[in-house]
Order: sequence, then C-alpha cells, then structure tokens
Amino acid sequence: MGNPNILDDVFEKFINEAKLFKDREVLRHDYLPEKLPHREEQIRLLGQVVAPVLKDSRCSNIFIYGKTGTGKTAVTKFVVSHLESKAKEYGAPVKFCYINCRMTGSEYRVFASLSQSLGLSIPFTGLSVGEVFDRFQAGLDSTRTLFIIILDEIDALIKDRGDGILYELTRINESLHKSKVALIGISNDLRLKEFLDPRVFSSLSEEEMVFRPYDAGELRNILQERSRLGFFEGVLSEAALSICSALAAAEHGDARRALDLLRVAGEVAERQGSATITEEHVREAEKHIEHNKVVEALKNSTLHSKLVLLSVYHLGKACSGSATTGEIYDVYNELCGELGVSMLTQRRLGTLINELDAMGLLNSKVVSMGRYGRTKKIRLEIARSLIQDVFATDGRLGHLMEYTPKLVSKKQ
Repeated sequence: MGNPNILDDVFEKFINEAKLFKDREVLRHDYLPEKLPHREEQIRLLGQVVAPVLKDSRCSNIFIYGKTGTGKTAVTKFVVSHLESKAKEYGAPVKFCYINCRMTGSEYRVFASLSQSLGLSIPFTGLSVGEVFDRFQAGLDSTRTLFIIILDEIDALIKDRGDGILYELTRINESLHKSKVALIGISNDLRLKEFLDPRVFSSLSEEEMVFRPYDAGELRNILQERSRLGFFEGVLSEAALSICSALAAAEHGDARRALDLLRVAGEVAERQGSATITEEHVREAEKHIEHNKVVEALKNSTLHSKLVLLSVYHLGKACSGSATTGEIYDVYNELCGELGVSMLTQRRLGTLINELDAMGLLNSKVVSMGRYGRTKKIRLEIARSLIQDVFATDGRLGHLMEYTPKLVSKKQ
C-alpha cells in the first residue's frame, strides 16, 4: 500500500497554500455565463428564428456552423433557456431536447433520448431503430407539443452513420397531426453540406447562421469576465491574460481553448505554490493541453476514423511512412472485415482522410509521379506511440494493433 503520509502532505498543502481559485467551475468551457460577450447579434437572430413557437407556430429549422469554441452551443442554450421560461409564462406548449451527437453516438440512442425527454420509456437496446422512431413519433403526436430538437456536433454522427436520422427528422412533420418538430443543428464542420443528401440539406437548413471566430481582443474580454468570477483579485497577471488570448486567437479564436489554458495555468501555479499566475504557467499549461488534445481527439474519433488511422499506422511499418489512398482503402477494408462492420465507400473514406488531415492527425499531400500523373501520399502526423497507447486500451480495436494486414505482410 502507498504511504498515506505523502497524500496527507499533498492535501494539507493544498488546503493551506495561497488561494488562487474563487470558483473553478466558472473557468470550464461548459459553464453557461449570464451574459455572452460579442454574441449579442447571434442571440438576437436565433431569438427571432425561434420566437414563432410562442404563438403556437412551428419555427424554421436552422443550421448553425462555426469552429469549436465560437459560442454556438452557449448561444443556443442561452436562447432556448430564455425561450423556455417565456413559453411557460405564455402557456405555449413548447418542449426542448438537447442532444450532443458525439456523446450519443447512434441513431438508436438519439431516438431513445428524444423519447425519454417526452417521458416514454425505451429499453437501452433490443428494438430496431425503426421501432424506436415509430414509438417516438406516436408518443410525440399524443402530447400536442411544439418540439424543438437541438442536435449539437451533428457532423460527428453524420460522418460516422450517414444522414438517415436527419432524413427521418426533417420529414416527420408530414406524419404528425397534433404536434410539430423544429430542428436546430449545430456543426463544427463548415463543409458539412458535402456529407448530406441535397434534399435533406434543403429541408434542414431553412435558415443558416455562421459563427465567426473571436479575435484576440474579444477573447481577452471573455477571459477577463470569467477570471473575475473564477480567481481571487490580483491573482492573474496581465501578461498571462494577454498570452492566453493571443494563443487562442492564433488557434482560430477558440474561446474553449482560451478558458482551458487559463484554468490549467491556474492549476499549474497552484501546484507550484505560486501566489500569481504568470506567463510561464500559461506556457506550461499549453504543453499539458497539447498532449491531452491529441489523445482526446484519438479517443473521440468515430469508429471509421479510427480504422483509417489504424490502416495508415499499419502501412507506415511497411511503406516507409506514407501510403496512397488505394492502399489505405485495401487495409481499411480488411480491418472492417475483421471487426464485422460494414465499410464506407472510397469517396467517404477520402473525405475522412481530409477530415483527419484538417485535425492534424494525418498529413496528406499530393506528389507528382512524373508521367504516371499525381497521387496523394498520406502519413501519420502524430507519434506512433500515441496511437499504440490509445488504441491498445480500446475494447473494440485493441486486438487489431497486433494484426498484420495482407497488404502489409506482402510489402514487408
């Protein structure tokens, strides 16, 4: 057993050292503040789109795009919570359901969550997706409700599972008699249209909003506001505040990243027993976050994205680091067979490779092969050891780490 005295010392020190944090939760990116600086225009616009439900009319479906950390979720939750209290005041029959598609992960679980929010009980597994959808539709129609469904990070679900779920939801109003559904879709990927059937896209995006990234000045205001609530006075140095804003602005104006930097810098300073948070603490925090970010990105990738990464990983052993799309597709095909999952088309696979390239996990560049034309060479952009660490502990994929695909053994 470990020595309990060590921990006593750690905990005592923590309790008695200089206090930096007044309220740590305020510095988490999922904390919903009372006001959202620099998003007044988006709040007004979204408010105007959803307002008709207060007079018992269905509002338009709306699609909200913007990179991570541009305030899409915060603005949506902010508007919807205000709409909810107004609806109660006016006695309007409005219900809401917020679903994060990356966490929910499958059509079955999305429809089950929607059903549960209406008070229907759906078993965790065991029914077909069609059956769950039918129960949801029947349950909804019996309640005479204007139902607003918020699908956050919808891009994650569509890239993994296709757009069937959106097809069902955009057409549901044709079959409902007493209730109506409106959708708010939120996507981190501005190119989501490429993944969607044009019919689904036109019925889904009756209205569109694009959230632009914050600039350094705006991020500084956001951080200043939160640090006032989160830290004791005089703890945060001006230099640390400026550098958090500058780093996050360079990273495409990501307020989540800025808040994470600020919170982790506070934790680093706290561990070092420092009375103030300095620029050095922010630099240290950046290293922590960078490593965790790649690990998180790998863990949270969809199954098919993981299989693409694994294919490149295996080919890297045999092809001096880089592989072509065709080779990746062959290995991916084999890995899908091993797992017993149905594979995506080569076109969808190409889109996933571009996606992983944009995330910085793969590097794909077009090289000239002289008279044989041009081809894309793809290699891992991250350390192979990271893939080993993350996938070896993945229940589904662990055994594929040791597997040698046929194409790889031919090349070795």
